[in-house]
Amino acid sequence: MNTLSSLISPLTELANGRLGILMSALAGVAAALAVALAMTVYVRTGYRTWRDVIRHGLAVLAATALFAFAAWDMRHAALAYLGLNPSKPAVEFEIRMPRETLTAVPDAQIELHTDRNQTLALVDGVRELGNGRALLRGAVALDHRTADRVLAVNLPGKGTFEFRLRLPAEPHRSEGFSPWHLADRLASPVAGAVAPQDAYAIRYRVF
Repeated sequence: MNTLSSLISPLTELANGRLGILMSALAGVAAALAVALAMTVYVRTGYRTWRDVIRHGLAVLAATALFAFAAWDMRHAALAYLGLNPSKPAVEFEIRMPRETLTAVPDAQIELHTDRNQTLALVDGVRELGNGRALLRGAVALDHRTADRVLAVNLPGKGTFEFRLRLPAEPHRSEGFSPWHLADRLASPVAGAVAPQDAYAIRYRVF
């Protein structure tokens, strides 16, 4: 029974997402037809009083607003279908680390800790940089308004590395990455807390 439910649930969400996009698309088509009809009536009408001009202008304005709303609604439906929430910012990060830590990445757990919640981050991939270093990429949503944000990276057998995100409570979206900065705290599984070192560094951007 649990297996059947686990199969049905994703299919239901997929169908609902596609239905939302379809309805938004139909609304956009209807709005476009309304604008075209209003413009056609206005152009083909001969003599116009000032009341006709106002009435037709309001009709075109309403149709244009409907079209803009349909386009906005379709964009949000598409982003929701892809699992993205455009109303909330997120942080894309890159963590530079020694190459030998790559063996622990598949079992790594990365969390964003704030004074209000904890959120799991999504690991986007890893690649080698050369010179014995590697790069881990990922992203995490910013669900709450707070300046107290720490990204905790737990690598089994290697330790836990904490990076404080130097962002305001309501960060603006940025095109480029921040400068690199070192881990603020490293906890070794053997020796306890140790001093930060240049082997682990992070940079990030808000999108």
